[in-house]
Amino acid sequence: MKIMVTGALGQLGTEIKRLAENSQHHFVFTDRDDLDITSYQAVEEGLRQGFDGIINCAAYTAVDKAETDKEKCYALNSQAVENLAKACHKHHLFLVHISTDYVFDGRQFLPYQESDDPNPLSVYGTSKLEGEERAFGAHDHVTIIRTSWLYSPYGSNFVKTIRRLLGEKPEIRVVFDQVGTPTAARTLANVIVNFLDVWKESKNTIYHYSNEGIASWYDFAVAIARFSGYSVPILPISTEEYPTPAKRPHYSVLDKRKIKASLGITIPHWQEALEETIREITQGV
Repeated sequence: MKIMVTGALGQLGTEIKRLAENSQHHFVFTDRDDLDITSYQAVEEGLRQGFDGIINCAAYTAVDKAETDKEKCYALNSQAVENLAKACHKHHLFLVHISTDYVFDGRQFLPYQESDDPNPLSVYGTSKLEGEERAFGAHDHVTIIRTSWLYSPYGSNFVKTIRRLLGEKPEIRVVFDQVGTPTAARTLANVIVNFLDVWKESKNTIYHYSNEGIASWYDFAVAIARFSGYSVPILPISTEEYPTPAKRPHYSVLDKRKIKASLGITIPHWQEALEETIREITQGV
């Protein structure tokens, strides 16, 4: 199959590119400088080479900045997704689109299933939910994979920020009352690349994928320090003590039973995946 990957310079796109080197499929990687997916005409022109499907890794992910940068956020997280879905419908392609745990409000304390009602708290979460809805409204061969707390050796993410702060500060403070699951981008990329035949046949389905286990951002930071060999004190603080422009769900653990049963996969625990990622970072990947 010939697959277009958008958002190729991001964390997930970069991990897919690494895996694509050993794949039997042919991947074409694009980013904003190559293809403006907020323009339907540009998407149409980009598909002239002929493709079987699109994996959309492009997203506006600056959660706090989105509160004031709404136009750009919705353009990339909603309108662009509809453009891709419409083009896929026209050319009979499948679409895999990556969404987020932030479509939920975090008011329940059981892992969120795909059938649970979304209720985003932020502009970012609302734009991602609208993207899901527009994709399903425009095409019938769409697979949406919601994930959470994504990180990798590449780009900007929580792991790299905490490691930097641990090297600069005598102590750091991290929120303890927001709970979810860290997800190594490599593990999600593996699922996406290894099951292209499933996505090709999938009809408007949502899956949840993160690594296994549960953590607060504080727990996540403590594990980052441990695997990185830092002994800097990390202090737990409440969300009220660290106000941000965007509201975040206090609980956004994703239920992964559907994707595990459908694909017959096991998923690594978040600490196992984190340790491997930090090993790559320290080795200068």
